[in-house]
Amino acid sequence: MAFDGVTIANVVSELKKELLGGRLYKIAQPEEDELLLTIKHPEGQKRLLISAEASLPFLYLTHSNKPSPMTAPNFCMLLRKHLQNGRILRISQPGLERIVEMEIEHLDEMGDLCRKILIVEIMGKHSNIIFCNEDHIIIDSIKRVSAAVSSVREVLPGKPYFIAPTQDKCDAFSTDPQRFRAILSSSPQPVFKAIYGNFTGISPILAQELCYEAGIDGERPTAALTGSDYDHLYRMFDQMITSVREERFTPNIAYTNGDPAEFCALPLTLYGYGKTVSHASPMDASALCGDHIVSYDSISELLENYYAEKNTLTRIRQKSSELRRIVATALERNVKKFDLQQRQIKDTEKREKYRIYGELLNTYGYHMQPGAKSLEALNYYINETVNIPLDPDLTAAENAKKYFEKYGKLKRTHEALSELTREVKEEIEHLESIQTALDIALYEEDLAQIKEELIESGYIRKKAGTKKQKTTSKPFHYISSDGFHMYVGKNNYQNDELTFKFATGNDWWFHAKQIPGSHVIVKTDGAQELPDRTFEEAARLAAYYSKGRDQEKVEIDYVQKKHVKKPNGGKPGFVVYYTNFSMAIDSNISDITLTESQ
Repeated sequence: MAFDGVTIANVVSELKKELLGGRLYKIAQPEEDELLLTIKHPEGQKRLLISAEASLPFLYLTHSNKPSPMTAPNFCMLLRKHLQNGRILRISQPGLERIVEMEIEHLDEMGDLCRKILIVEIMGKHSNIIFCNEDHIIIDSIKRVSAAVSSVREVLPGKPYFIAPTQDKCDAFSTDPQRFRAILSSSPQPVFKAIYGNFTGISPILAQELCYEAGIDGERPTAALTGSDYDHLYRMFDQMITSVREERFTPNIAYTNGDPAEFCALPLTLYGYGKTVSHASPMDASALCGDHIVSYDSISELLENYYAEKNTLTRIRQKSSELRRIVATALERNVKKFDLQQRQIKDTEKREKYRIYGELLNTYGYHMQPGAKSLEALNYYINETVNIPLDPDLTAAENAKKYFEKYGKLKRTHEALSELTREVKEEIEHLESIQTALDIALYEEDLAQIKEELIESGYIRKKAGTKKQKTTSKPFHYISSDGFHMYVGKNNYQNDELTFKFATGNDWWFHAKQIPGSHVIVKTDGAQELPDRTFEEAARLAAYYSKGRDQEKVEIDYVQKKHVKKPNGGKPGFVVYYTNFSMAIDSNISDITLTESQ
């Protein structure tokens, strides 16, 4: 996440276009460290959301409203007293600092015009919203910082406001080629670290982008750079600064495996993704999974969507953490049990040897001398001589009986363990399939179905009087390039539903070979033949929604649904089939259209 000085510059550029001249109509503080400003502007009403939360500070325009507490906090009341109906005169950013200053003109209690400054600092755990008079004397802040908290700068009423030192970083706007080279050459570290560590407003991801555009490995030490390398690097650096100075921004988000990885106010080419779509085309943007870039016309819209998606993923991971813990604990226990049973089965492999010893003693026992400790006999099964250990206190018949008893005991143990091992292996496969379903889950409704499966499987105790809730979670619905409908189960219940209730006999069924994953159904509308491209796209879906999605190639089995059977007593999602086709394919599904879940 790169909420750096360049992103702030993009935000300021947008705010100047949207808010200058507008009046503060409403001031609210929906969260402890958050402000929501409603601005009346000649072009319509605008909302500015500002957060100084340590873990997730941000600043962007939004169309959404947020409920406020019944009693406004003191800082909110102070802003209302001074700034209500005030007019926004200026919005600026000092250098490439992660700071936004808003100068607001308002009438004081005597009816005279005066000016105040609202300063937003987006600096991680040091983020703050500071309210100053026109002389930059602090009136108050959303987070007060005393000398006991910071020895560098106090943020308290009556104290002068100043920008905290930025670790002796240089101003990117006033850098020339000679100074640029001198700064980097005096920093013995990887090039990209030297760039973001020495210039204000440059994030690690942007520094990596500059190196990539210059054709230089960002991990390369600065000492290894040639004069030509410095020239290329500065040229890219200067182009970036010129784009910022001229307010030529291209906000975009890079998605990896369908999840938002990074955003930037300038192009992100280092990911090398060939697929770029505009967010202005919602159908195209929402249909993409895998690796791709989504471009935006508005940095505020980008930030709102990025944080919304990140929050959704974070919330789902948090809500699924208990389910993951339960599954991981059960899986670990079953794997240990399976390993122990495998060792015990290995110990029973000698049973056949005991049976043969018994048979040979019955055949050749008359050669045995009284008190003998062993007997050499011809094993007529393999035509080799074997040495049979004996109990000298027993006769040949008694020794034979003893070996047959050992054989019988080990045989019974082997049969029992074979059944137990089969059951435990099925349980391991079942738990691994639930783990894969947890990785696929996107919404709370998806987790509800998985939890229900864990309850029915006995891994979670059902609370007395709790009724089974009707879930709204539905399978993924894709459209192939040739127009065929493809459905992907998100969990074992949906897999069973798709395969045995939704699909008809001639529909095609796809699944990753011998690894946990989703059932994929392709509707054929009767006897219609599928094009090769649809087979490949369905196979990619089966690969992507499986435990093997990170492999270069995944082997996929596919067969018509009528050949897929549910064994009696089989666990949810478990099927058998005996005739099938197979293909090895990658898990890239970025070109397959995703519709709303059906």
